[in-house]
Amino acid sequence: MSLPLFESFLTTTEMSQVFDDANVVQAMLDFEAALAQAQAQEGLISNETAALISNHCKAEKFDIPALVIAARRAGSMAIPLVKALTQSVAGENKEAATKVHWGSTSQDVIDTGSVLVTRQALKVIDNDLAPLCARLLDLAEEHLRTPVLARTLMQPAQTTTLGFKMVNWVAPLIRSRQALIDLAEMSLQVQLGGAIGTLAVMGEKGPAVARRVAHILELSPAQGNWHTQRDNWIRLGLEVAILTGSLGKIGKDLSLMSQGEVAELAEPTGQGRGGSSAMPHKRNPVSAMIALAAAARTPQKAATLLATLPQEHERSLGNWQAELAEWPGLFLSAHGSVSALREAFSGLVIDADRMRRNIDNLQGLIFAEAVSVYLAQAIGRPAAHQLMEELTGQTLAKQCHLADVVTETVQNDPDLSGKLDIDVVKSLFDPVKASVSAQQLTTVRLDELRQQLRA
Repeated sequence: MSLPLFESFLTTTEMSQVFDDANVVQAMLDFEAALAQAQAQEGLISNETAALISNHCKAEKFDIPALVIAARRAGSMAIPLVKALTQSVAGENKEAATKVHWGSTSQDVIDTGSVLVTRQALKVIDNDLAPLCARLLDLAEEHLRTPVLARTLMQPAQTTTLGFKMVNWVAPLIRSRQALIDLAEMSLQVQLGGAIGTLAVMGEKGPAVARRVAHILELSPAQGNWHTQRDNWIRLGLEVAILTGSLGKIGKDLSLMSQGEVAELAEPTGQGRGGSSAMPHKRNPVSAMIALAAAARTPQKAATLLATLPQEHERSLGNWQAELAEWPGLFLSAHGSVSALREAFSGLVIDADRMRRNIDNLQGLIFAEAVSVYLAQAIGRPAAHQLMEELTGQTLAKQCHLADVVTETVQNDPDLSGKLDIDVVKSLFDPVKASVSAQQLTTVRLDELRQQLRA
């Protein structure tokens, strides 16, 4: 599979190889070989015929570019492939050639081939997804108490911890990983129904042959053909899209925290990574870029999969073909994203001091809610809220720290000084103490998520 230039650098060599033309064709030929072997095991054809057909099911024997061109006229990649396979077998034994593809149909070949390739693709994704999840959990534990500014609607909000933030990044990834495992079990099934899904040509032996094909290919046997019943298959594709979106969320946060004005995180550098053709000082977050590009492209592919579900009668005209065309792109984008983020987090630079300075630079204003809650114990919630509005306004006007303004107010107000502890007031401005709830929640979630990842 030769990808367009500007798509190829957004994915990986491993995933490109999975959807390479030769690998896809080989998967289709693996189905043909398994079909012949299963039919021999059920006594429908001889063992010699099955062995002969299997020997010719090698992708390197065929002119794949020519098959692609022929498929445009035939309307299906399977038609010229089966024709070429039949001719190849006939060159050795004409009688055996009559048993090639016997009792099957084009969609059986293509769908089962797609299932085999998708199984490979899921393994490639998991080879990077599982270590990325483990790395994020380790970082979350390491930075359990590292204060960082939480931002809502792109504005400073309160303090949280980097560990809590990372737990929120990794939790959706672990959920998607488990969902992909579950959906793979449901959807990675053999497709064998024959012309209209009834296995009519093979008669009463048809269901047994289908089960044997599944066993040979190490796939789940299907309860029946799913030629136009694509629900479980589409669910699998949509979960890949959800995973890509969750990776995009991490890429988005990583890119924002890597901005020079923020500088709390940075991707690893070296070997020309993240450089600029014009500005030597640049340190571009290229892993975040790849994750964001993948997340931007994926929704359209997911929408196409959903649009293909209303398929006509027993074989679709156009919808099935559109699904096949969009399918590889989901996995190419997903693995480009997860692989890039795994690389970024393997050498992530974390500047805890800068995180603290970014908090301190906000003049204590992000602690206003906590102070208001404490003041409410003495003067009630409405009065405390009104007072804090006034004090935050004074802080901004004087360009000082809210802690100083609040402390002075409490000390000078007899209604407050006798009821409130100044030391407690001052402690409310401690970022570490202010993020205790985040620390506690992170500890609980870490245990849960580690168990889920191991499972």
